[in-house]
Formats: sequence, C-alpha cells, structure tokens
Amino acid sequence: MTEQKMTRELPACPVETTLMLIGDKWKVLILRDLLSGTKRFGELKKSLGSVSQKVLTAQLRDMEESGLVSRKVYAEVPPRVEYSLTELGQSLHPILDSMRLWGEGYKTAAQG
Repeated sequence: MTEQKMTRELPACPVETTLMLIGDKWKVLILRDLLSGTKRFGELKKSLGSVSQKVLTAQLRDMEESGLVSRKVYAEVPPRVEYSLTELGQSLHPILDSMRLWGEGYKTAAQG
C-alpha cells in the first residue's frame, strides 16, 4: 500500500475495518458489478440505477484510495475511464458470495 493509504487510522476491530471499507450500500454494489470484470463509469451508473453521479464518483475515489479499485484513464477524446478491482478488491469475492447466499436464504425463509 502507498503511504497515503497507510496513514488512514484503522479500527482495532477487524469487522469494523471491513465495514469501514465496504459498508456503504453503493460500495458493495460497485464491488458486485466489478467482480465480473472492468467497467466504464457509465456502465456502473446504469447498473446501479438511482445513484447520483456525484455519489458514484466519491465512492469510486474512496475505494481507489483504499486500494480496492483501480482507475485507468485513456488519452482519447472524449476521455475513456475504466474501473476494475485490484487484487485486494478481488479478495472480497468470498465475502460477497457469502452475502449473496445469506440473502437468498433469507428471501426463501421470508417467503415461506
């Protein structure tokens, strides 16, 4: 990690640390979308639906600062920007899989 990332004060509790990094609704959904591969900003915005451009930009910047997402800018007109998960971001895959499975089980139980 870079020095900038290292200076962030992390909580003593590992669960709290995880929640600090991905606890926001939009961050989890961004991670979900990026697990399938690189996406452009417009693709993410369209997939997430009701998120504002300002909020999506802020969430992506925060996730980039945390080392979860990488941003690649292409020198084109108009500019093209792509987002993908870093190796650290990819390591969240089992957590998101567990959340999906738990959600499926909850929906089944609630409907039954």
